[in-house]
Amino acid sequence: MRAFRLAYDGRPYSGFQRQPNVPTVEDALFDALRELDVLDGTDDAPSGYAAAGRTDAGVSALSQTVAFEAPGWLTPAALNGTLPAPVRAWASADVPADFHATHDATRRIYRYHLYAPDCDDERVRTALEALAGEHDFHNLTTDEAGTVRSLETGYVRDGDFLVLTFAAGGFVRHMVRRIVALVQAVGSGASGRDRIERVLGPEPLDGGAGVPTAPATPLVLAAVTYPDTEFDADPDAVVSAREVFEERRVEAQTAARVVGDLCRGIE
Repeated sequence: MRAFRLAYDGRPYSGFQRQPNVPTVEDALFDALRELDVLDGTDDAPSGYAAAGRTDAGVSALSQTVAFEAPGWLTPAALNGTLPAPVRAWASADVPADFHATHDATRRIYRYHLYAPDCDDERVRTALEALAGEHDFHNLTTDEAGTVRSLETGYVRDGDFLVLTFAAGGFVRHMVRRIVALVQAVGSGASGRDRIERVLGPEPLDGGAGVPTAPATPLVLAAVTYPDTEFDADPDAVVSAREVFEERRVEAQTAARVVGDLCRGIE
């Protein structure tokens, strides 16, 4: 068994997990493995396959982790030879036969790049502190079970952006993005801190009292921890990944300048 770290720009994909008739990161991975004859055309997935998580449509990752029975020659660089540019393998580790990329992960970290020039940092800090610790997040997910989680929170201010971090053993569906929406509401003054207390309370909230889901594209799966596994970065794969994502960064910055030109030019 071998585990691979995958980084991907999630914007072109309808999430990580395979779905009918839409492009996903998992489809791209399996197509690459078929091209390399690692995955037979009749097989549904590689033997022993599992992934650390299921990121939503538009969500990116730095350390998505997949594991499966792989031949010795399959390095991250070899895998990148058939993966599409937005998906890059960059590190790997040999793991025991019973390794499970989902269940053996003990900690996951997400980062959210929130455009928040109107948010007060002290209000944001207060909101994040109130959300930290063990709570029942049933009002911040569509999941009906497993909603009690122990959460660590943090943030740094970067100009007009707040980089929010959330760490836990695992997250329920849409939890991070709804937390972001709640923090933004409190940070901007649109909601008071008492709203957090209501959201974390036992009563189900809906209608106007519910919390919307923040946009997906600013969210990154930043880290996944396996205590007994040490990943080795593949130097060639690292160079490839940096080149690809630097090119995509420049493209995004150029697009932002063009749209800014349009905004400034309309009178």
